[in-house]
Amino acid sequence: MTEIRTVAVIGAGVMGAAIAAHVANAGTRVLLLDIVPEGASNRNALAEGAIQKMLKADPAPFMGKKPARLVTPGNLEDDLDKLAEVDWIIEAVIERLDIKQALYRKIDAARKPGSIVSSNTSTIPLATLTEGLSDGFRRDFLITHFFNPPRYMRLMELVTGADTRPDAAQVISDFADRRLGKTVVTAKDTPSFIANRLGVYWLQKAVVEAFDQGIPIEEADALIGRPFGIPKTGVFGLIDLVGLDLMPHVNASLASSLESGDAFHEANRDLPLIEKMIADGYTGRKGKGGFYRLNRAGGGKVKEAIDLATGNYATARKPKLEAISEAGKSPRALLEHDSPHGAYAASVMVATLAYAASLAGEVADSIADIDDAMVLGYAWKEGPFALMDRIGPDWLAERLRSNGRPVPPILEAAKGRSFYRVEAGRLEQLGLDGDYHPVPRPEGVLLLSDVKRASKPLLKNGSAAVWDIGDGVVCFEFTSKMNSLDDQVLMLLGKTLRLVRKEYKALVIHNEGTNFSVGANLGLALFAANIAAWQQIEGLVALGQQTYQDMRTAPFPVVGAPSGMALGGGCEILLHCDAIQAHAESYIGLVETGVGIIPGWGGCVEMLHRWQTFGKLPRGPMPAPSKVFEILSMATVAKSAAEAKELLFLRPEDGITMNRSRLLADAKARALAMVDGYKAPEPREYVLPGPSGRAAMDLAVGGFRKIGKATPYDEVVAGALADVLSGGDTDPIDVVGEADLLKLERERFNWLVRQPGTLDRIESMMLTGKPLRN
Repeated sequence: MTEIRTVAVIGAGVMGAAIAAHVANAGTRVLLLDIVPEGASNRNALAEGAIQKMLKADPAPFMGKKPARLVTPGNLEDDLDKLAEVDWIIEAVIERLDIKQALYRKIDAARKPGSIVSSNTSTIPLATLTEGLSDGFRRDFLITHFFNPPRYMRLMELVTGADTRPDAAQVISDFADRRLGKTVVTAKDTPSFIANRLGVYWLQKAVVEAFDQGIPIEEADALIGRPFGIPKTGVFGLIDLVGLDLMPHVNASLASSLESGDAFHEANRDLPLIEKMIADGYTGRKGKGGFYRLNRAGGGKVKEAIDLATGNYATARKPKLEAISEAGKSPRALLEHDSPHGAYAASVMVATLAYAASLAGEVADSIADIDDAMVLGYAWKEGPFALMDRIGPDWLAERLRSNGRPVPPILEAAKGRSFYRVEAGRLEQLGLDGDYHPVPRPEGVLLLSDVKRASKPLLKNGSAAVWDIGDGVVCFEFTSKMNSLDDQVLMLLGKTLRLVRKEYKALVIHNEGTNFSVGANLGLALFAANIAAWQQIEGLVALGQQTYQDMRTAPFPVVGAPSGMALGGGCEILLHCDAIQAHAESYIGLVETGVGIIPGWGGCVEMLHRWQTFGKLPRGPMPAPSKVFEILSMATVAKSAAEAKELLFLRPEDGITMNRSRLLADAKARALAMVDGYKAPEPREYVLPGPSGRAAMDLAVGGFRKIGKATPYDEVVAGALADVLSGGDTDPIDVVGEADLLKLERERFNWLVRQPGTLDRIESMMLTGKPLRN
């Protein structure tokens, strides 16, 4: 068997159901089975109930409503014979060996020859799972450890046994990579594999040391968070997110399976306060709260933090710690800081990094695999070995010696060197043999970070850069904070268009930031407005429109390749591309109304064109403007690339890439495929409803205002938007040219940005990150 066409997931609990949903997101049919509930009239109740819950869940396991139709519910008594029709069977039932093995015997009797079976276990070794089972089953069996939630977490740990046939592992690895969007890390058959082995130690060490050293949890999270490139949840916030009640079970499993000399045993001990919290229902966000909780007394909403010494809650603080401010961006300076806070950070992170070094060769064959596991499984900005390079391997080794701790062999091997280096433009990692080896990239992966290591930018300024990615294709990259857009981005884009016209074949717009672009730089706009620099704002709007139009009409293909948020101006630049190759987790939308303006760089005009061209709407001048008005006035953001197609932020023919690491390569291939015979689009004309259409849109907003769903200033902003989308003072029998519609868009934008209500909204967004409902 060389292809996965159908999948079965057994176990419709939170994890199993979410795995089934994500397989369906990949366009693959899934059979979801669970037991028949005792006394239930609906024998498929568990599987059907799981699907219904997922359709309402937030964050959503499904990328839209269509994938849900690919999941077929069933039960293990009536539908076991259907396993003969599937290619991959995933077991995701309770972590009990007896239950799993009994299930495996039933699966083995029902499945077709050569179908692959995997377990989602994270605690039971593969050799133990398959003990006593048939030779054929063992050949087709492996572990595929997904991380929760499966749709959003990019890591999958793959574990094979001595009897697992290599082609089975390859088939699953390829499917997980290309179809499910996973970075597949090969782990050894050791307790908790890679990410949880190190991650659980790190969490437990941080918690125990906070208790022992009397560090408040807000301070602990601040210390073991951003200074080390770890999400702002820190440790206690992360445990709340995962669930306190899981900690004792995971810790007990690790403690029972690790050898007596393992460092985990030093950090593992019962903590009475946590036992009491769990008993009282304080299990984290899924319960009444955890280390943090929201106190809603009196109709309020106050975040509180628990005191580890007393067990009492008090209002949570945002600590400003001297140790962090003095250390700046240097994690080593924080570890050396002569204060209780520096001592706490060192007690956790020195031990964690040493533990990571000790696991090299035991849990994985390469340090890059361990780093990938922590980056993708625990959302660290960089893995432990990359972090050790920033701190200094020699410093860490000496710190361990001075504390009477053993220095792991891989850390000794790095003496006078680093764990990673760039040689001839290629990233290399230190191996267990003491030599450097290339960090491998799967076939078909092109990373901009690799391009940047091996070359210099063709063009560059403070907000953007341009790179040659080979075969006559150029990549335009935003480099500003949060990839916000300003005049520097627009001017460099204009230079890039001229460069490509002369010397290259095609242009791709892409970056490897967390988000593609959050839109225009609001801080600059607010500053200009506060000093009444209206001409500067008007000039920026005109420059943006002209640059995007130049890009749309350029004599070569332009492909946008977004991932993460593409909002406002970031969405508009995509709307002007010839094609888009989007990562599946792209969140695209025109959100300007939330800050009191309307799209001003051609977004209104482009969305009208899309809904008139691709929207399956009744004929006539009104349906498309009405639909665009609905989307833009509500500041609608697509929650996936699939949903972006439904909203026409993406065209029907635009591509979706599941694996972010393959996005640039796919976009480049898309651009090259368009080169031969390419023709720039023709100027567009529009038939719009004019004042009567504006009146209808005003009436709709007025209705929302009466029932409290729109504010007074929403009416003002919506009125300006309605002016543009209706075509202004035109007649339904007239044709409105593209230039005239763009002029109207500029005029209404420039009028809004002068209004006090808009400035209040922009200022509120800058200060609080939330839209003002004025």
